[in-house]
Amino acid sequence: MSKLLVLQSDFGLSDGAVAAMIGVAHEVDVDIKINNLTHDITPYNVWEASYRLFQTAEYWPEETVFVSVVDPGVGSNRKSVVVKTKNNQYIVTPDNGTLTHIKKYIGIVAVREIEEALHRRKNSEHSHTFHGRDVYAYTGAKLASGKIGFEEVGQEIAIDDIIEAEIGEVISTEKSIKGCIDILDVRFGSLWTNIPSEAFLKLGFERGERVEVLIKDREKVIYNNRIIYGKSFDDVYIGEQIVYMNSLYRVAVAINQGNFARAYSIGTGIHWTIEFKKI
Repeated sequence: MSKLLVLQSDFGLSDGAVAAMIGVAHEVDVDIKINNLTHDITPYNVWEASYRLFQTAEYWPEETVFVSVVDPGVGSNRKSVVVKTKNNQYIVTPDNGTLTHIKKYIGIVAVREIEEALHRRKNSEHSHTFHGRDVYAYTGAKLASGKIGFEEVGQEIAIDDIIEAEIGEVISTEKSIKGCIDILDVRFGSLWTNIPSEAFLKLGFERGERVEVLIKDREKVIYNNRIIYGKSFDDVYIGEQIVYMNSLYRVAVAINQGNFARAYSIGTGIHWTIEFKKI
């Protein structure tokens, strides 16, 4: 194994939760290299956790083990699983929708349910509210260190049985393409859509031209304007809006050195639709 362990959670860094997970991993193997994807997932936001895994995983080597703990159902009958991806990586997580984007955009080749009787930190069985430490960090470290193989995690379950969140459709016409606002580029307030660059460019949009942008929250129009489609933020003046391709090769909208989401009170999710129209 690579001995690479990458942690994600909604725990934040204001208390000892993340440090406890790291400590448990080092109890298993002090030589594991532990990195943090993020611990600033919005509390309980499984969709966001799913997206951040998709955003990050393909840039890590094969055999990297990811532990993602956004677990509003901790202690319930939701499954604890490890999946093996098509990129030969492993994700340890509750089966609550966190694997949605990985399954759709990267691919999963096998799923195993964690047998907690074997893969749970010793003397932790009387607490059921911190599986991130007691089950997921512990199991992830055992995998990353090579102390167990994937086949030893537990019983295999069907890939189709994984819980998935609903992903918005991308709909094209002769002169427009419509999708949804999947997530924000958080610190900068840019809108990241689910519309792939190739689908957008297929309509003949050219850099430097203006594109009509229509944003709705369900049926309510929130924003409607014409914006320049550019290569990067430098193509427009400070404070000006721009349509561009983000780092995941999807269409995005931003304000150069501003915060688009805050300026127009834009949210995310499948009910937040965005349409780009030829003028």
